Amino acid sequence: MTVELTVDRLGAQGDGIAETADGPVFVPFTLPGERIRAEMAPDGKHADCVEVLEASPNRVEPVCPHFGQCGGCTLQHLDTPSYLAWKRDLVVTALRSRGLDVPVEPARAVPLGSRRRATFSLERRDKDVVLGYRRARSHDTIGIDTCPILSPRIVSALPALKAMLTPLLGGAPEARVAVTETETGLDVAIEGVRPLETALGKLAGAAEAHGIARLTAGSEIVMLAPPMLQLGRAQVRLPADSFLQASPAAEAEMVALVREGVGKGKRVADLFCGLGTFSFALAERAQVDGYESNAEALAALSDAARHTPKLKPMRGYRRDLFRDPLGWQELKPYDAVVFDPPRAGAAAQAEQLAKSKVKRVVAVSCNPGTLARDLRLLVDGGYRITRVVPIDQFLYSSHVEVVAHLER
Repeated sequence: MTVELTVDRLGAQGDGIAETADGPVFVPFTLPGERIRAEMAPDGKHADCVEVLEASPNRVEPVCPHFGQCGGCTLQHLDTPSYLAWKRDLVVTALRSRGLDVPVEPARAVPLGSRRRATFSLERRDKDVVLGYRRARSHDTIGIDTCPILSPRIVSALPALKAMLTPLLGGAPEARVAVTETETGLDVAIEGVRPLETALGKLAGAAEAHGIARLTAGSEIVMLAPPMLQLGRAQVRLPADSFLQASPAAEAEMVALVREGVGKGKRVADLFCGLGTFSFALAERAQVDGYESNAEALAALSDAARHTPKLKPMRGYRRDLFRDPLGWQELKPYDAVVFDPPRAGAAAQAEQLAKSKVKRVVAVSCNPGTLARDLRLLVDGGYRITRVVPIDQFLYSSHVEVVAHLER
C-alpha cells in the first residue's frame, strides 16, 4: 500500500520517523520535515520511500554512489552540521535516560577516507563472484568499487583482493573478508573457507605485489611481514582478531582526551587496555598497569613496551574484568583509571570504581547506552562528570564514540 507521510524526526538508528494515527512509521533515508510517498511494509511499522514530494533544506547529495543500496551508511543525505548535531543528541538522550543532565560538547568530526578496517562479503553469484557489503535490509551482497569512508589504500586493493580470494572460495557460496590497514601493509583474513595449503601458498607473490602483509584463511597463514601499528612511540604487532580503533584520526582525538582526563597522575590503570592504544601514550609520563583478557593482545603490548625507549614502567596483567573486576581495594594505588570496554559496557567494574578513592576516571565507549549506565553508577558513588565529548568515529552510521571525564 502506498501512502503519503510527513517525517517528524530522526530515530536512533537514523531512520526518519513519521507519526501516524496507528503509531510511528520508520522510513529509511528520509529527513525531518519531508513529505514523502512511501510503500508500507506488511507490519505497518516500516515503509520504503518511493518519492520525496517536499525535500528538507538539510538534504544534500550523498558522497557515495552506492548510498541507499549498500547497508553500511544511513545518513549521507543529511548536511554535516545537522548530522553532527544528531550524533551529539544520541549521547545527550542516553545520558538523560539515566538522569544525567550534563553538558555534552559538539561531536568531533573525522575526515572521509580515514577508516582503516572493514569487513566485506565475498559471494558467489551464478558464474560471477561479488566482493562488497551487504545490501540495505538484505542478506545479499552488493559489489563495491568505491567507499568514501574507507582508507584509499584499502579501496585501491579491492579489485586485486577479489581476484586473489575467489579461488579460495572453492565450493563455498560465500565467505567473510576482514581487511585492516597497518604500517607494514594490509592484514587480510578470509573466513568460511577451507583452502588447501598449496592454494594459499600460490598467492604469496600476488599478495606481496598488492601490499598485503598477512593473509589468513582458516588456520593457514601467509606471512610476508608482521602487521605493525604505531601506538604512541611504540611499534606494536597486530595479532589476529585483535580489537583496533576504526579510524586513526578518531583514535588521536581519543588519546588526547584520555591524557587530558588523567591529568598529572603518576600511576594509572588502563582497563580493557587491548594492544595499548592509551597505555603507550600515558606511559610517556606515568607508570601504567594495563589489564586485558586477550592473551595475544597483552603479549603484543608487553613485547612492544620492552622495545620502546623513554617510557615509564608499563606492566600488563591478564584479567577478565567482566568476571573479575578490580576491587576497590586493588584500585588504591592508582591516581587515575581509564576504562574502554566492549559495547556491553563495564557495570561490574564501574561498581568497584564507585567504591574506590581514585581521584580521576576516564570512561571511553562506543555505546552511549551502556556508558550512561556505567556513569550513573560512578555518579551515585560520588564522582562528578566534568566533560563529555562525542567523536564521530563511525561515519554516517548510528554509532558514536564517547569520552567522559570524572573526578572526585
